[in-house]
Amino acid sequence: MSAEALQTPGRGSGFADLFRSRFLLKLLVAKELKVRYRGSVLGLLWSYVKPAVQFVVFYVALGIFLNMERSPTNASGLPNYAIYLFSGIVLINFFTEALGNASRSIVGNGGLIKKIYLPRQLFPVASVWVSGVHFVPQIIILLVACLFNGWRPGLLQLAAAAAGFLIVALLATGLGLLFGAVNVYFRDAENLVDMLLMIATWASPVLYSWIMVRDKLGETFFTVYQLNPITVGVEAFHFAFWLPTTDGAESIPPHLLSVWIPVGLAISGLVLLTGQLVFRRLEGRFAQEL
Repeated sequence: MSAEALQTPGRGSGFADLFRSRFLLKLLVAKELKVRYRGSVLGLLWSYVKPAVQFVVFYVALGIFLNMERSPTNASGLPNYAIYLFSGIVLINFFTEALGNASRSIVGNGGLIKKIYLPRQLFPVASVWVSGVHFVPQIIILLVACLFNGWRPGLLQLAAAAAGFLIVALLATGLGLLFGAVNVYFRDAENLVDMLLMIATWASPVLYSWIMVRDKLGETFFTVYQLNPITVGVEAFHFAFWLPTTDGAESIPPHLLSVWIPVGLAISGLVLLTGQLVFRRLEGRFAQEL
C-alpha cells in the first residue's frame, strides 16, 4: 500500500466530510432537536418565548427606564428602538446558542464518538444548524414587525442581511470548531466560552448605538471596535431591517457596505479556517481523551 493511501486513524477530510456525510448531518440535526425538546410542553415554541422575554426585559430597562426610545419628550433616543433592539437580539441569540452548543458538542457526544467512527466535524456543525432552525421563527417575527412599521426592503437591504448572517454563522462555526476541539483536552474552554458569550451582547451595538462608541471613545477605538465581526453583522441587520423603518435621518457607520462587511467576511473566514485547522490537528485523539 502506498504512503498516500494511509491515513491517520480518527482524522477526517475536513469540510469535504460535510458534503459526503450530508445525510448523516441531517440525522444529527434532527436528533439534537428531538433530544432538546424531549419531555418539553412547549417544544419548539421556546424559540419564541426566550427571545420575547429577553426583548421585553431589555426594552423596559433600556428603552423606557434609560430613555433609549425616542419620544416627543426625548429627542436624543433612537426611533423605533423596539425594531433596533430586536434585530440585534435575533442575531446575537443565534451566535450565542451556536457557539455555546458547538463548543460542547464533542464532549457531549463522547459516548457515540468512542463507539464508532464518523466525521467528528459533523457534531459542531450540526449544533450551528440547530441554532439556525431556532433562528427562523425569530427572523419571521422580526420581518412581520418591520412590515407593520413600513419596511419595504430593497435588494441592497436583503443583501446586507444575508451578509450579516453569513458573517456571524462563519464566525460561530469557526469558533465552535476551535473550542469544541480544545474542550476535549482542556475543559476550561467551556468557562472561557461562557465569558465570551456574556460579553458578546455588550461588545456589539445590540442595545445601544454605534455613535455612542465613537463619541465616547474616539475614532481609533471605534476602528478596533468595527473589527469585531459580530459588530459588523449586527450593523448590517440594523441597516437591513431597522433603518428603512425610520425617516431616513439616522445613519449607519461610515463605509459599512463598502469596507466593513467585506472585512467582516474576511475575518470570519479566517477564523473558520483556523478553527478547521486546529480541529483537524486535534481530532485524532478525541476517542482516547474522552
